[in-house]
Amino acid sequence: MSAPSPHDAAATAVLSARELAAAADISEERLLALVHLGLVEPTQPGGNEFDAAAALRLRRMIRLRAALGLSYVGAAIVADLLERLDRLER
Repeated sequence: MSAPSPHDAAATAVLSARELAAAADISEERLLALVHLGLVEPTQPGGNEFDAAAALRLRRMIRLRAALGLSYVGAAIVADLLERLDRLER
């Protein structure tokens, strides 16, 4: 039996909205607005917990926004496309 990979642990990690907002260096209100827009998804609809994939997506969106001057919606679209490319390359 092989040892669990760091990716397995990251996939099961769960963050509260407060923890995710702090990790992404945004306010909780901004995070909740992004959730309301459907740009970041909690683990359960209407929930207040987020998995590692949501955290990575949010961080990617913030980097795209800063680097390219995109809106959050534009950054989400680019993040979606990059995620699709990542899946295709596997």
